[in-house]
Amino acid sequence: MNDWSRIGPQLAEATWDTLYMVGVSTVLTVLIGVPLGVLLTITAPGALSPRPAFHRALGLVVNLGRSLPFIILLVLVAPVTRGIVGTTIGSTATIVPLTIGAVPFLARLVETSLREVSPGKVEATLAMGARRRDVVRTVLLPEALPSLVAGVTVTVVALISYSAMAGAIGGGGLGDFAIRYGYQQFRTDITLTTVALLLVLVQLLQWAGDRWARRLAHV
Repeated sequence: MNDWSRIGPQLAEATWDTLYMVGVSTVLTVLIGVPLGVLLTITAPGALSPRPAFHRALGLVVNLGRSLPFIILLVLVAPVTRGIVGTTIGSTATIVPLTIGAVPFLARLVETSLREVSPGKVEATLAMGARRRDVVRTVLLPEALPSLVAGVTVTVVALISYSAMAGAIGGGGLGDFAIRYGYQQFRTDITLTTVALLLVLVQLLQWAGDRWARRLAHV
């Protein structure tokens, strides 16, 4: 049955929904996840501002967030999503669990990136009279920037996967499109086309992120 003239616009709309969900949730994840990763780094024992009890508590929260399968998280945060957006269905509603699921993931990547910065550079900056918060702004973040970009890229790819999974419960986007028009209507061609589109999207974003990280590493 050749009805791609009808399905094509719907596929384009689903693609836009996916880009919208992933784009907004990426911005929110970076705004929350990077500061969270910085806190995990500087409050660790022997770090800039050691707070062992706070560090353990924060690490526990982050680990719990990372350990939950996303499909379960979608259900658990449904009341929060409904309270913020007014519904649990659609692309806008999906942004809430996407962000909640990705923040702990990115926070750990940020922590790992910041820990790779040479302690000698941090000590030298402190010896020059810099304040601890200035060390984060002028040494840790700039030195770790290529690794941070790589971490954000990995997070964006994970968000694409999460957004497709959200389609199983009416989250919108390409995952929802593949289920409704492909799987439920026994249209293997539609399912395969959607999967191919997701693969292309992931490859393009990964390529762009890797290239950006390499450029920053050579600045």
